[in-house]
Amino acid sequence: MTKLQLTMAVSHYDHVMDILLGRVQAEGIDLNIMELHLHDIFQRTVGFADFDVAEMSMAKYVSMRSQGDDRLIALPVFFSRVARHSAIYVRRDRIKSAADFAGKRIGVPEWAQTAAVYGRGVLAHELGVDLRSINWVQAGLGEAGRAEKMPLKLPEGLSVTPISDRSLTDMLDTGNLDGVVAATPPDCFHTNPDVVRFFDNPLEAEMDYARRTKIFPIMHGVVVKKTVLDAHPWVAGNLFAAFDEARHRSLERMAFPGATHVPVPWIADWVRKTQEVMGKDFWPYGIEANRPTLEAFLKFAHEQGVCHRLMKPEEIFPPQTHKAVRV
Repeated sequence: MTKLQLTMAVSHYDHVMDILLGRVQAEGIDLNIMELHLHDIFQRTVGFADFDVAEMSMAKYVSMRSQGDDRLIALPVFFSRVARHSAIYVRRDRIKSAADFAGKRIGVPEWAQTAAVYGRGVLAHELGVDLRSINWVQAGLGEAGRAEKMPLKLPEGLSVTPISDRSLTDMLDTGNLDGVVAATPPDCFHTNPDVVRFFDNPLEAEMDYARRTKIFPIMHGVVVKKTVLDAHPWVAGNLFAAFDEARHRSLERMAFPGATHVPVPWIADWVRKTQEVMGKDFWPYGIEANRPTLEAFLKFAHEQGVCHRLMKPEEIFPPQTHKAVRV
């Protein structure tokens, strides 16, 4: 029987490795896999839907779906997850407490950057900061000229000013900004002693947050062209099963005490420590195991004008994956 030929664009992850190497295959599917830079994947996926299957920014995906754009349908498969208390950078000479954010100029690389959605969610829901009290600035993190890729529906009282001729790093370093919320550190974080993370111990704060809320931020998912799923509905379940098997094998490698499969000392001990905080399966796929995270993210995205309406997790994934779990 001839397999369905699909193209897939993804960056490099150990928990996708067994698919990349062909050790795990999606039944009935022959994947032509391209390992590309994330910027290229997102730009080509959002703008042109270039690939049958692709890694995708969750913020950009839910924004598209909230506006009725269903060219791409996500599977409840999550390649990248990063806690984001550590994404909040400030000038310590100006911001020392949550109350100090009011009236300050805070930059974001894009308002619809997933990390920024979660970071602002931390500000609003953990620290009690009124996002409308901040003067928000959008610009490239390290280079000038980055533009917002998604149409926004900002709530009344919240505004974002784009700046095209300076970078966030430059403005934060010189004092033109008071802080930045971004997925990666601005360069001046490493060179300017006045630029620090807002949380003194972000790892401790993030682990406490995960323990209390059961929220483990999802950065990137995987999407499939709707035309593919319309023609072959079985693709969603078969891809989910393959991705989940690859994930399971990766976690087994990380937890194996007799050898290190990644160059990180005491990796098996870190796995056990993570399990103490987040449970045995701390990187789950599927809707139900991720419901606290998904519902919080959709709430944050709607409150911040990234999602044009409040959505439910079941709306953004195909029905055939709603109850998909590892057996």
